Amino acid sequence: MNAASSLLSLAEDALGMRLPIRLRAWDGSEAGDPTGPVLVIHDKRAIRHVLYSPGELGIARAYVQGYIDLEGDVSDGLRVMWDAVRDARAADEDAGRPHITPRLVARAVGLALRLGIVGRRPPIPASESVLTGELHSRERDRAAISHHYDLSNDFYELILDPNMAYSSGFHHSPDLTLEEAQTAKLHLICRKLGLQPGMRMVDIGSGWGSLTLFAAEHYGVHVTGVTLSSEQRDFVLKKAAERGLSDQVNVSLRHFRDLSESGVRDGQIDAIASVEMGEHVGDEEYKVFTSSIHRYLRPGGRVLIQQMSRSNGAKGDRPGGGPFIETYIAPDMHMKPLAKTLGLIAEPGLE
Repeated sequence: MNAASSLLSLAEDALGMRLPIRLRAWDGSEAGDPTGPVLVIHDKRAIRHVLYSPGELGIARAYVQGYIDLEGDVSDGLRVMWDAVRDARAADEDAGRPHITPRLVARAVGLALRLGIVGRRPPIPASESVLTGELHSRERDRAAISHHYDLSNDFYELILDPNMAYSSGFHHSPDLTLEEAQTAKLHLICRKLGLQPGMRMVDIGSGWGSLTLFAAEHYGVHVTGVTLSSEQRDFVLKKAAERGLSDQVNVSLRHFRDLSESGVRDGQIDAIASVEMGEHVGDEEYKVFTSSIHRYLRPGGRVLIQQMSRSNGAKGDRPGGGPFIETYIAPDMHMKPLAKTLGLIAEPGLE
């Protein structure tokens, strides 16, 4: 068997399913489905990453360093894999999850020796998050947010719409552009909150100010944005000045628990929004989050929370979405099942 055939066979046995891919190894050998997405292993160090860190983390490290790649559209390739895993789990619920047995390890070591893969662990990518301190403490939350959001405003301007909305849009029609879907989402949020000129609004996790600036400009409200990212704070304040909204927009570089220090008073806020920030709040801290919202909101005020959810205790699921997301994209992210989130929202007295 050539390198590609040997590696594909090992991977399929480890995952307990046939992989619908075409594998091309560093030596030019190929194996697998000729019509499937082509996974290219450019460098033997990709296999070392997987041997030292079996599973998704090892693959993620190899991908980040360019040792492996997927030809064509990555999202299309992932869809093919997800469909294959779903079909395989109809017969075996463990399909697609690594089955690391002593026999498989011995086989992997033997293959590594034969292919000349054995060597030191490759350096861990510098972009990997390294967080210390107590989970969801103010200091650690600030470090987690900085890791993700302080890359640079210029970078995010390349991939986001002109509103700089870093959350899902509202595609009420399939032919909408990204900008149109994001604008539709912002209008929908403002309508649901019942915004009227002169109202006081708090935007928790305000990001680059898409909702903060939009609500101030189009609905005439006074908005306090809340972020732990200094890059985002500076960006929003600059945009507010350019649009003549400085009297309506304030951005607080604080944890949501410390909002009173920026002039937000209990029971005085007409509307509170939190758009895809709740994923950064852990289970215990979520009670503090919803209690803070309840405390700041006036009687009869409205709250809108948009956030991602996960399945309800599915076998093998991870609250943060998996090693790749947790290590490189959004460290300490914690998604909850919808029913649990609704219970935590209702607990302090929100209706």
